[in-house]
Amino acid sequence: MYRKRLRVYSRCVTKRLIDVDDALLQTAREALGSSTMKDTVNEALRAVSDLARRREHVGRFHTDGLPDLRDPQVMDAAWR
Repeated sequence: MYRKRLRVYSRCVTKRLIDVDDALLQTAREALGSSTMKDTVNEALRAVSDLARRREHVGRFHTDGLPDLRDPQVMDAAWR
């Protein structure tokens, strides 16, 4: 694997040489509305990361992470 750290960006970026499925790349490019391979890959990675974060938040509802939502007094006060 070829790795080179680039200091041009405000965050850490590693240059990588990978094989990419052309059909999947084109489908992702169309879905995301991106114009370059780099933008498509970065946006797809961002979308997957955001999805994982949303799933974590939804998981909190299923594991009783927000018990105040079941408390009628708390909810009544929230709407006043």
